[in-house]
Amino acid sequence: MLLVLKETISGGERDSLKARLASWGAVCAVLKLGGREAWSLQGGMPPVLDCDLLPGVERVIPPGESFFLASRSFHPASTQFSLGTAVAGGNRFLLAAGPCAVESQEQMAICAQAAKAAGAAILRGGSFKPRTSPYSFQGLGAKGLEIHRSAADSHGLLMMSEVLDRQDLPVVSEIADILQVGSRNMQNFPLLKALGQQKKPVLLKRGLAATREEFLLAAEYILAEGNERVMLCERGVRSFDPALRHTLDLGSVVLLKEMTHLPVLVDPSHAAGRRELVLPMARAAAAAGADGLMIEIHPDPANALSDGPQALLPGELATLRADLERILPVTGKSFGGQA
Repeated sequence: MLLVLKETISGGERDSLKARLASWGAVCAVLKLGGREAWSLQGGMPPVLDCDLLPGVERVIPPGESFFLASRSFHPASTQFSLGTAVAGGNRFLLAAGPCAVESQEQMAICAQAAKAAGAAILRGGSFKPRTSPYSFQGLGAKGLEIHRSAADSHGLLMMSEVLDRQDLPVVSEIADILQVGSRNMQNFPLLKALGQQKKPVLLKRGLAATREEFLLAAEYILAEGNERVMLCERGVRSFDPALRHTLDLGSVVLLKEMTHLPVLVDPSHAAGRRELVLPMARAAAAAGADGLMIEIHPDPANALSDGPQALLPGELATLRADLERILPVTGKSFGGQA
C-alpha cells in the first residue's frame, strides 16, 4: 500500500500520521518522485483507507498495484522530460535510428547522416553486444563508443548505447547521452539499481517473455533509486511462430499507456527480424499511440556484423518519416521530438 502525501502537509500532520501508523504496526519506507513524497507501508495495514481520516494524505494506492512509482495511480499525467536537444513523452514523437552494432567510422557516419535527414533525434548503436552465441561479434567496446560519439556530435544527434553490466556503466554513462537496457537485462536488478542512482535517461526494453507487470516492476527499480527519466520500449515477445523473430505486441503499447505515465517506444526491427516487415510494423506502432520508434539501419545489411536481415537501408528512413507525418496527427503527436 502507498500513501501519497499532500504537498502542503504540515509538521503536525506528519507527526500525527506517523503515530497513527505506528499504532497499527505499519512500517514505512519513504519514496520520492518529482518532488512528491509517498510512504510505502509494510507490516500492519491501516483499518481505514479514507484520506479524510489520514491527516496529510492526498490519496491511498491499494496494495494490489505493486509498481507504485511507474503507475498512473501515483502520477496521473503523462510524463514528459528533456533529453537535452529533444523531448520524450507528451505530444512529441521520438525517432531513434542507427545500426545494431557500431562497426566503423564510415558506417556510423552514413547512418548518422541518414538519421539526421529523416528527422531522428537519436543515433542508436551498440558497442557492447549481448549475443546468443559466444562466437558472434561482441562489439568494439570503448573504441565503438568513441566512434559513436563522434558520429552523433558531427550531426547534432543524441547518442544512445546499451549497457550490459554494472562494470561497464561508468564508461558508457560518461560518453552516451541515453543508456539502453536490452531485453536480456530487463531483470538484471543490480544493473537497474545502478542506473537508478545516476541521472542519465534510460531506455528499458521489455524482456522476451515478460508480462507487463514484470516490465513495469523492472522500471520501478530504476525509479525507486531516484532516476525519473525512464522510457519503456516494446520490442516483441517470443512466440511459437518461426516466421517471425518475435511477435510485436501492439496491444501492450495501448495497455502500457493506460497503466503507466512513462513514455512508451517501440522497436519493430527486433520484433520483425525481417526488413520487409519493419516499415508496416513501425506505421502500426505510431497509429497505436507509441511515443517513439527505434529503427535499425545499415549501409550494407548483407555484410552487417549483427542483425543485418532486419536493418533498413538508410534511404528507407525518408519513407518512414513521410508516413509518420501523415499518421501522427491522428494520435495528437508531432514528429521529431525536438525541444
